[in-house]
Amino acid sequence: MTRLGGFSVDQRAPRMAKTLPLTADWDLQLDAAGNLSLIDLDASLAQDVASAIRTFLGECWYDTTLGLPYFEAILGQRPPRSLVVSKIQREALRIPDVATAAVTLLGLKDRALTGVLQITRASGAAPITVTF
Repeated sequence: MTRLGGFSVDQRAPRMAKTLPLTADWDLQLDAAGNLSLIDLDASLAQDVASAIRTFLGECWYDTTLGLPYFEAILGQRPPRSLVVSKIQREALRIPDVATAAVTLLGLKDRALTGVLQITRASGAAPITVTF
């Protein structure tokens, strides 16, 4: 349990069935009529994992242990690929309902860490591909 604004939050609570999708620029995505749209559980899970991977260690004020150590060990460094992969997989596994996580592609594009991660849900559903 994590304390958030005086409330206890179970980080392993059941996931919402739908969530708001983000664009490629990580902005809210609207439908053709200009309304907020929703995505299904698999896409929501993939988006949550990608968001976790993009989070810098200490960035979340309510839980400073979340995120990758970009400033401490990745950016401006030459860390071993295995270190980066293990940090990415660790963050992915923190997301509720993620049972396994395997990095299948890792690289730098325009000075940004990019990659592909294959995750499976605890329910045993088909694998989900996450691009970050």
